[in-house]
Amino acid sequence: MVQRDTLESHLAGLLAVDRFRDYGPNGLQVQGRGEIRRLVTGVTASLALVDAAVAEGADAVLVHHGLFWRGHDGRLTGWLRERVARLLAHDINLYAYHLPLDAHDELGNNAQLGLRLGLHADGRFGEQDLGFIGPSPAAMDAAELARQATRVLGGMPRWLPGDGRTLRRVAWCSGGAQGYFEAAIAAGADAFITGELSEPQAHIARETGVAFLACGHHATERYGAPALGEHLAQQFGLSHRYVEIDNPA
Repeated sequence: MVQRDTLESHLAGLLAVDRFRDYGPNGLQVQGRGEIRRLVTGVTASLALVDAAVAEGADAVLVHHGLFWRGHDGRLTGWLRERVARLLAHDINLYAYHLPLDAHDELGNNAQLGLRLGLHADGRFGEQDLGFIGPSPAAMDAAELARQATRVLGGMPRWLPGDGRTLRRVAWCSGGAQGYFEAAIAAGADAFITGELSEPQAHIARETGVAFLACGHHATERYGAPALGEHLAQQFGLSHRYVEIDNPA
């Protein structure tokens, strides 16, 4: 068991929350009961995840994508009202950690994604050092890397092969980090893995010869929250369950 505020303080220090300029508040977003024994983790604070937490008898939910973002006008209406109302009705705390959960050296989305793909980071790149880069785990080209990503993540990525070179250095940054592609190239990457693909990256891949793999926003960000949940379970003796809510994005 852990007190609500003690848990938030622990997470703030562990994830170095104050280091990041983020798109929304990191930490406790909805206040619930004071003592936490059962924790549910997930990627996004959707109504489906909240309902799963209610069914689980959870005292707290911890997610990567919370409820409140820069530019939100503050009105609790529609779908947002329903999510908040469900949390309040069942006295469930909601904790959300966005960029701090991406960046953590061991428990973060990027670290956990790299672990599953056999990638070990020996450097960082990009704004706020969110991107990871390291040696290719084996002599392979972009096609083999795409097949490996398919095996691990469960879906074939949208990918651009670059010039077909043997990969020496692979860079990655989970979620919507397609804008980090040029920084990855500048850092020496032969391939870049992220969640999404936008229009400019296709041309950049063709013109630079660096491969680009878009493996899904949700697919690349579903490993940090459960890893963090397991850490908290061990640290504080909590019951923990990760709930996967399917998302094709």
